[in-house]
Amino acid sequence: MGKNEFAVVLMEKISAARHCVALTGAGVSTLSGIRDFRGKNGLYNDGSLDAEKIFDINYFYEDPSFYYKAAASFIYNLDEKKPSIVHTVLAKLEAGGLLKSLTTQNIDLLHQKGGSRRVIEIHGSPSIHYCLRCAGVRVSFEEAAAKVKAGELPRCPQCNRVLKPAITFFGESLPVDALREATAEAQKADLMLVLGTSLTVQPAASLPEYTLRNGGEIIIVNNMPTPLDRRALLHFDELGEVFEGLGKIL
Repeated sequence: MGKNEFAVVLMEKISAARHCVALTGAGVSTLSGIRDFRGKNGLYNDGSLDAEKIFDINYFYEDPSFYYKAAASFIYNLDEKKPSIVHTVLAKLEAGGLLKSLTTQNIDLLHQKGGSRRVIEIHGSPSIHYCLRCAGVRVSFEEAAAKVKAGELPRCPQCNRVLKPAITFFGESLPVDALREATAEAQKADLMLVLGTSLTVQPAASLPEYTLRNGGEIIIVNNMPTPLDRRALLHFDELGEVFEGLGKIL
């Protein structure tokens, strides 16, 4: 099936669905020039970075400056990144009432920038930075990014401790409310679009299983194999091409 034909069939399936939801991963963001984690050119394959430590909560406690130095080039320059065709088309689908919710594993805020409103950030978000000691201290992404770009660390105005982004680090639990909402949406869905994720990171990788168990269908668009490819109603490799076609239909 060619990309244009796939886009037409995809649009038909989305239009016919009662409750269509989406699950997105790093492959959506690479189209905006953001590096993924496990891909061919991902952070975990970059010998110049000790990538395992970047989002390790114990290492953050020990040396929070390491996170900010390492993340400066791919998180704190997000204001320079633009939404891709996938972000904007998903927002149009939502605005048209065809997409009920969007759960993302990404921490780049591009879905919101692209116009999506019902975004469930299952791995947290850098939109807020907070103090691990002082209750109620909250700093925006813009304020924290300005500090990082100036070569400084964002600090608590009360105790001067280095602030932590509200991103879920390894060793931390996922945001309870976001996980609950994402699970409920997956269970309710009769169609889930699985976009740009290889479905290897739990518990997000289990969300399509909830849809399948409840009689729903999944459509996967990803350039790497996933454990659920054989159970997908449709599968295609080229995410950008498919959504360019979908955008023309919309």
